[in-house]
This record gives sequence, structure tokens and C-alpha cells, in this order.
Amino acid sequence: MSETELGSVSAAQHAASMASYVHAGCARAAQLGNRGPLRFDASGGLHPDILAAYREHGYYVFEGIVDEQEIAELRADIQFLLDHAPTGQGASVDHLGRPAYGQDFAINPYLFIKPLSDPWGGTKILGGRHPTRMIQPTPADTAPDEVVHILTGMCQTMPSGLRLYGHPDLLAIAAAINGDDFVPYNDATFVKLPGLGGSVSWHQDGVTHWDNPDWDDGIHGFNFQVQLYKCTARNCLWVVPGTHKLGRIDIKSLIADNAGSEQLPDAIPLLCQPGDVTVVNRQMLHGSFANTSQDLRVSLTFGFHRRSSILGAHGALGQSATETYDEQRIFERSQLIQVAIDARARHHPEETRFSYQPFVGLEDDYRFNRECFEHIVRDYNLKDLSI
Repeated sequence: MSETELGSVSAAQHAASMASYVHAGCARAAQLGNRGPLRFDASGGLHPDILAAYREHGYYVFEGIVDEQEIAELRADIQFLLDHAPTGQGASVDHLGRPAYGQDFAINPYLFIKPLSDPWGGTKILGGRHPTRMIQPTPADTAPDEVVHILTGMCQTMPSGLRLYGHPDLLAIAAAINGDDFVPYNDATFVKLPGLGGSVSWHQDGVTHWDNPDWDDGIHGFNFQVQLYKCTARNCLWVVPGTHKLGRIDIKSLIADNAGSEQLPDAIPLLCQPGDVTVVNRQMLHGSFANTSQDLRVSLTFGFHRRSSILGAHGALGQSATETYDEQRIFERSQLIQVAIDARARHHPEETRFSYQPFVGLEDDYRFNRECFEHIVRDYNLKDLSI
């Protein structure tokens, strides 16, 4: 199917059209591998084989990092958010007529879209980084007018989300990739409801450093995705391995050269079980298709940068372009990491807490409590570091 067929196919037709592509993509993923349990070397650093594989392909799938109990806690908090969501974008009550959750935050935690739609493709939204639009199948007559697409601010809306942000293994991976003085980016939880979830058209995340004379294949950082449910080829993120090394890609031409089809031939699906965590270079060409399957996907997505990529850069992707990220601004946003480490340690005293290099010696100033929540955690996403 091509872009000219937008809105002209049913959900069933879309699912059928994906069958052979899904089969081939799964075969490519199996052949490439690039997944396994988290491993460290003798000195406690991320195993060099994993780091080399990530740098070569631009992604890695870590199997079973988050245990079943923590997944259950995360699922429960997500379900609370969905149960107390407004009835649609701009609404103030939930489906039971109660005040919708999250209205006291500076940024509404809920982003709604039309079922099976591509909200950003072919628009200027997010710096125009989604230049083509995915097929938007016609949803069933019984489908709601709007569905939740993204939940934001997981560290303030979900106690389990804040604890996840301080996960020692995830922070150790961030340090291995971006250096011990790594800095945060943002977070967004993607919700792909069965038969309703929207698509995210092919794109590369970074917008700031493509013309930087010091450009390299890691300059725009990476994103984790913590998977709460099984990810199948029909609802998961797809990536094109190696594209993080190619600079800015002409996506329109790429789709045109593929006979206008969004089914790019070299892409692979990031198949996951609950508790698996993907790490994807933000320069990687990636996207996801409308979820015409009956499988739910919930992916808690949060990223990290090199300090050198952020320091002196200007805001992007929703942050004010007139704002310069100086040391104070970076420090203010990075406080959340130290608070999350303490919140997690209180809930998981059996773990060895991560030592975050920029806050060594300051740990006692960033203990998790009500005052800390109000001054550091609440509305932290106003200070995201976006490039």
C-alpha cells in the first residue's frame, strides 16, 4: 500500500497487507540477533560485546531486566492513569464523570489521537522530522472518537515510574553509552491499544546536530523502552539497523524509491517480552505501524544524552529555541535522577543503588520526600533537555 491509499483501507485489510512483511521482518530480526541478557565485564562495566553491538547496529534488546513484581507495579499505575483519563483531549472529567487525573500539572499527562491515525506524519510538528504519513486504516464503527496515544511525566504521575527512572542497571547502561556525567532527555509512554493504537511515521529523533562539525553517530543520544506487555511485529517499534551512522536521511525519497510503500525492506521489529528493555540510538530510522492487532503494547520511553551534546545547545522539540542549556539548566533537570535513585532505594533496599557521578557527595540533599516531590519532581518535564 502507498501513501495515496490513506484512509482507504479497513483495519482488516491493513492487517492482511502486513502479513508477508511481518514474516520477513521477524526472519531478519532472528538472523541479526543483537539481543540477550544484561552482562557486565570484570570491572563492573557494560560488557564490551554488547556495547560494540549497540554501536554497530544502533540498537540492542536487553532481555528480562525488569522483574515480574516491578512490571506488575508499573502495569497497575498505568491502569490507574487510563482509568482516570479525561474522556478526550481538553476534557476535564473521566468516563465516570470524576475530575480527570493530572489537571494540576503544568503539562497535561494525556495526548489523544483518532484511532489508528498517524498524528505527526507529513506535518511540521516536532520540527518536521516525520515527513511522510503512514497508512491510517478506518477503525471499526464502534471505535471511540479519540484514544490515548502518549502518557507524559511518568516520574510524577506514577510512583513506579519514578522508581524505574532510578533503576541501577538502566543507569549503568546510560553511563556506558554516554559517559559517567550523562544527562537526561525526556520521557513518553506509548500506549498502543488493541485495534485502535496509532502509528508513528518513519523518522530520526534528533534535530539539532546534523550539521555540527563534530557530528558523530552518538551525538543525539538514545532512548530506552521498557516493555510492559509482549511486543509483536504488528504493534512494536521497527528500526532500520545501521542508519544511525548515515546522517540525516531523505525519508521522502526513501519511501518514494520503495514504490511509495511504508514497508521498508531492511527494517526489523523489536520483538520483546514483558520486562525486556530496548535501547535505540536517536539517529536510527524508526517508526511503528497502526496497531490493527489484538495485542496491547505499553512502552515506557525515556532517554539520555552526552553532556557535551547538551551543553550550549538551544531548546528543540517543544522546548523554547531561545533557551540555552547551560550548566545550571542541566543541573536542575538532572536532579530528578538523584531523587529517583533514592526513591528506588527506599522501595528496593536489597539493591545496590547507582552512584550518579554529577551528584556524588550531594546525595543527602536529594532524598525523596514530599518537599522534594513538590520542588523537584513536580513539573520536572518543563525542564526537559531536547535536541
